[in-house]
Amino acid sequence: MNKKPFVIGIAGGSGSGKTFFLNCFLNHFNPGDICLVSQDDYYRSKDLQHIDENGWINFDLPEGIDDEKLLTDLQQLISGTSIEKKEYTFNVSVEKAKMLALKSAPIIIVEGLFIFHYQKVAELFDMRIFMDADEEVTLNRRIKRDGEERGYDRDMVMYQWVNHVLPAYNAYLLPYKDTAHKILINNSHVADDIIIATQEISQELKEKVLSPIS
Repeated sequence: MNKKPFVIGIAGGSGSGKTFFLNCFLNHFNPGDICLVSQDDYYRSKDLQHIDENGWINFDLPEGIDDEKLLTDLQQLISGTSIEKKEYTFNVSVEKAKMLALKSAPIIIVEGLFIFHYQKVAELFDMRIFMDADEEVTLNRRIKRDGEERGYDRDMVMYQWVNHVLPAYNAYLLPYKDTAHKILINNSHVADDIIIATQEISQELKEKVLSPIS
């Protein structure tokens, strides 16, 4: 690459629609245009996670993420160096985790809950996108996801929501909303607004980053 990659940070609370946004967004680019980095792949092992007063693992704390490793890997990707790391998947042990090979690209996207909270990581972003949605909407999405993908009943989801998810959102994510360059509201079950937003942002980036004369 002839110039420094353009680095985008995408943050948003649980159920705000980060995954859907990314799936739509990536469809506008060729595979070699973008390198996607997920904060979740930097979760520390379960034995290093905080246990709350009732014996539940709290995955919604910034210290549960190895932010120093995230920072180092991002710096390498920005310098043009490829990296390898293990993929994080819920309830899959570190030993069985799949290896990911990440190759630097003109656009590097970093997504996750706390990426704006880690100051040195946040300083790397050329563009910050904040995904937002009403609490009732995000809760209903969380109940559906955790029921289908993790086998949690409603009581389990609500316990985590009240004791872990909301306090973390208010303390470590919401304070950075106003620092974002773009705030996308995702309350609707209709995808049109997000699809249009990804079209507009992708066109902006193609002109700014991928154009031969940019």
